[in-house]
Amino acid sequence: MRVLALTHGPSVGTGVFGAEVEAAGHALEECAVAAGATPPAGADAILVFGGAMHPDQEGRHPWLLDEHRFLVDALERGTPVFGVCLGAQLLAKAAGASVRPAAKSEVGWLPVELTEAAAADPVFGPAPQRFVAFQWHHYTYDLPAGAVELARSDSCTQAFRVHNALGIQFHADVTEAQVDSWLADDPDDVDDAEALRAQTRERIGDWNAFGRSLCRRFLDSV
Repeated sequence: MRVLALTHGPSVGTGVFGAEVEAAGHALEECAVAAGATPPAGADAILVFGGAMHPDQEGRHPWLLDEHRFLVDALERGTPVFGVCLGAQLLAKAAGASVRPAAKSEVGWLPVELTEAAAADPVFGPAPQRFVAFQWHHYTYDLPAGAVELARSDSCTQAFRVHNALGIQFHADVTEAQVDSWLADDPDDVDDAEALRAQTRERIGDWNAFGRSLCRRFLDSV
């Protein structure tokens, strides 16, 4: 398959999702939309990654308008889409839902629980009912009309499916190097950077295996 990856900054690449796409023998095409690149048409599946910006900042980042139109068109065509963090928020917005600042930001390793509906989902069905996820977000989204919620945290919704599209608020894609980069870019977002680095070193191996399994099942479902 031809898999298109939309990225939103130099420190937010494709992570373990990109590695899994290539390991599965698919062609990965990265498009740096935040740098002004225009997403090409014709992909068999689309991955939409995170970023430091927010989905309602079109005035500061005009390219968000173009990406929104691209995702609306992808949903209308039924192209399978997997959005991560900002990508999930952009996906929810493209599907007609509102996005807004979260009542409580989530940064670090925090618990997530699947909903009952997740058991029937091709991507989340085999996942554990509860897991500790890496989070780094200040916004959340409402569920789009017709969407099924797949996971929640104490603070907000964490995963949903709307037709062929899947969104996750947590960072199943993240690598240890990316965490280090984000800590360098936004040290004020965390209370104790060294504690977060230590937690990440302890958890990242299992977390990367979990993230690759989610991505693999998404690709298999396509």
